[in-house]
Amino acid sequence: MRFDDSRKLSIFVSNTDLSCNKNYFCDYFWIQNGILKDSAMRNCSQPTSFRDLLRSGKTILAPGAFDALSARFAARAGFDAVYMTGFGVSGSVLGMPDIGLMTATEMADRARAMADATRPAALIADGDNGHGGTLNVERLVRLYEASGVQCIQLEDQVFPKRCGHMGSKQVIDRTEARDKVAAAVDARRSDDFHIIARTDARAVEGLDEAVRRGEEFLAAGADLLFIEAPQSLSEMEEIATHFAGHHLVANMVEDGKTPYLSVDQLNAMGYVLALYPVSALLATARLLERVYSIVKENGRLPHEIPRMSFSEYNTAIGLDDLLPTAIDDGAEPVARKIISDSLRQNG
Repeated sequence: MRFDDSRKLSIFVSNTDLSCNKNYFCDYFWIQNGILKDSAMRNCSQPTSFRDLLRSGKTILAPGAFDALSARFAARAGFDAVYMTGFGVSGSVLGMPDIGLMTATEMADRARAMADATRPAALIADGDNGHGGTLNVERLVRLYEASGVQCIQLEDQVFPKRCGHMGSKQVIDRTEARDKVAAAVDARRSDDFHIIARTDARAVEGLDEAVRRGEEFLAAGADLLFIEAPQSLSEMEEIATHFAGHHLVANMVEDGKTPYLSVDQLNAMGYVLALYPVSALLATARLLERVYSIVKENGRLPHEIPRMSFSEYNTAIGLDDLLPTAIDDGAEPVARKIISDSLRQNG
């Protein structure tokens, strides 16, 4: 088979169980018909295991990212895990608030792009309320798992949902919420795909009900428990004490309803996953606002405004490694080696 025949390559790879996103191979060879270089090989490397991170005994610090570009920069900063924030995705895709406007397929498409960009860091992805009933939850879990996501977060809000730190939330019946968690657990193809079960009941029905839901979610098979928006340090400590020995998630939102703590403080309390979902988003939004205002006022961006250079940006997103340098004759053996190596890794 000649790999400069893009149709044959697409068919070959589509029927091959590769260790990384097979669309990456098809798209790259379709467009470039050249040699994959170092960064492409790194993107195809096995991602950090989220299961291993949980076993490390250290609190996992996961910053929020809202698109493939922000995910890539988070991974470049050295984080072991990155969180796809639904709040941020809604803003970046639609330019609108997080009030249930994104569809399941739109979220899955964004997750797929971000899982590739985040490698080798593990991607944790917001699945909102599953975008429907138990069947919708099952479909979303399979879409996320197939996209390279290692952990999905699902919540018990009604549809349409809203950000957990907004007011006027509503939650579904506890039994229905538990059944959705159980459906997510049953739907995954591998135990290495983790389920975060989140309850928003604290704001609606009080902490006691949130704790009861947490108990049922864990009994239904959830791997991590996320009680959203506790309103004081004592509530956070009460949750940590009650669920000692379980994997707990803390959500640190700037200007939100929960005390804003450092990862070291959360580690001391017993939380295993610390999400900082909107830190980069809020900082980026302020920067965009400022830059556009300056350009409007000055007719251009003044040289003294801090920014990346054009070449620095291209290097950061992988141009130096991906820019084709080779001849068509080299494409076939390199493509064969990449696919052969992937097949050997998968047994």
